[in-house]
Amino acid sequence: MTTTPTPDGAPVRVVVVDDHAMFRSGVRAELTSVGAGQVEVVAEAADVDEAVAAVATHEPEVVLLDVHLPGGGGVEVMRRSPGTPARFLALSVSDAAEDVIGTIRGGARGYVTKTITGPELVAAIRRVSEGDAVFSPRLAGFVLDAFAGSIDVAAVDEDLDRLTEREREVMRLIARGYAYKEVAKELFISIKTVETHMSSVLRKLQLSSRHELTRWANDRRLL
Repeated sequence: MTTTPTPDGAPVRVVVVDDHAMFRSGVRAELTSVGAGQVEVVAEAADVDEAVAAVATHEPEVVLLDVHLPGGGGVEVMRRSPGTPARFLALSVSDAAEDVIGTIRGGARGYVTKTITGPELVAAIRRVSEGDAVFSPRLAGFVLDAFAGSIDVAAVDEDLDRLTEREREVMRLIARGYAYKEVAKELFISIKTVETHMSSVLRKLQLSSRHELTRWANDRRLL
């Protein structure tokens, strides 16, 4: 894939893709504030179909892409955008190995987590637009380990295929020690919904407690 470089001094045109409207608004506001003159948000999208249409219509240099989206996820956006000159930078709450590796294999040029600061995100967007690969520090190790063969991605994927995307998000947060209330706040869902997803996760993985879930996730390097 080739990309026409952004002229020196011109802002990088960005499409923000995330299924949470509040998060998209926050990213737009942050980029407008700290990235004035460096980046320009030209469109937003909430699901795969909207994202594919926005990329085709607005021809951005960079697509800031959530990993888990209604309609197939971030990888599906990249798959359905063949030939686009845009480069894709994943911005996700997930820092699990299989998400990082799968997204990079799907065509992303970088992967950063939602703990990133505004100035760091602006810098990452600029670097990706120039052709660099950008990762949050911990995530770069996952990519190196995967291509060195020390992470059995196929085995991890087989286990996780039993879970929906939302169940995976709940699973990771619970396994890291988050309380149900904290998970609900992080994912913009109700505590009751968290409890329902947690019950489903334990049933599908044949586990009996959150302590077993933590050990299960740790053994698979999902934390």
